[in-house]
Amino acid sequence: MWRLFQWLKPKPANPPEGLRQNSGLLNAVNTDPADEEPTRGALTQLENHLFCWLLDASPAELQRDTPDAPGILTQLQSRLDDGHLMELPRQPAVLPMLMRALSAEDISRHELANIILGDPALTEQLLHVANSPFFRPSDQPIESVEHAIFLLGLDGVRSVAAAAVMRPMMTARSNQEALFTQRAWRWGLACARAAELIARSQGADGNAFFLVTLVPALAYITLRREVTRIYRGQDQAALPEPAVIRTALRNHEWDVARLLSVRWDLPPQYQAYLMTAERPAPNGPHTPINDGIILGTREVLRHAHQRNLPEDQLLRALQMDEPTFVKIRTALLTMLREAPHP
Repeated sequence: MWRLFQWLKPKPANPPEGLRQNSGLLNAVNTDPADEEPTRGALTQLENHLFCWLLDASPAELQRDTPDAPGILTQLQSRLDDGHLMELPRQPAVLPMLMRALSAEDISRHELANIILGDPALTEQLLHVANSPFFRPSDQPIESVEHAIFLLGLDGVRSVAAAAVMRPMMTARSNQEALFTQRAWRWGLACARAAELIARSQGADGNAFFLVTLVPALAYITLRREVTRIYRGQDQAALPEPAVIRTALRNHEWDVARLLSVRWDLPPQYQAYLMTAERPAPNGPHTPINDGIILGTREVLRHAHQRNLPEDQLLRALQMDEPTFVKIRTALLTMLREAPHP
């Protein structure tokens, strides 16, 4: 509990350059010291490949020095230190209700359907998401909430409902951000699905890990929008440079995920899941978030024909036995094959 309080309390301000470093999104815990440095280096490269794909930019573009970067990033750091991001999404009105539905183990199909149907916007989003290739179990269209519960089951609909709550905030607002948001959504769903399946294989709450693992993808979109807002405050015609966005994502992904979890009043256990994923204990077990993000990132990039992570390095980075790995990756690849990649 003390570690959770330490994670939530405000962080001290940084030096003027404002380029805070953090642990990175892809964290692995290795019991074999010989594997630690190679695995960390491989995951850093995997994260770089992810940024190239998300931002549709070359490695050289992401490393380019830009004169605007220090000022932009210092402003971003200041806003984060104050806990005041203009682009931070408000807590969805339906979220407290969804939390109750996710945590109620004995909820009936009828009760869950009534909760969803009580919010017309959630109902519309849920049917849209349920009919997407990521979730629809067959070619048969899902035409009602009751039909979705029948086909997907209670646990399946809970995950679809979590995605439906997040989807409006992760939808493109302009042509300039369309590709980024489409790819971030695909990546987030893949990581969340992997984390959900890993959690279930460990006897943990798959729905909780599905929702929590979507938060970093929303953090990425929030950061890109905040950087764009800062640019436009200086020059209405300016578009953010990929190198600046990449630095913002790399340095502040967990900061924004943390801020979202607090502002949305996610349950303490959910916030603890994020804390443990950000700062895994040395030689401790992975959480499903850690392995879900690593596996989801690798498979999304591989399916998009991007540079990724060799199989042997992937297996060293994950904490799961081979039969579990094969089963979960097969399910993930089926989902990715059904959904055309942007």
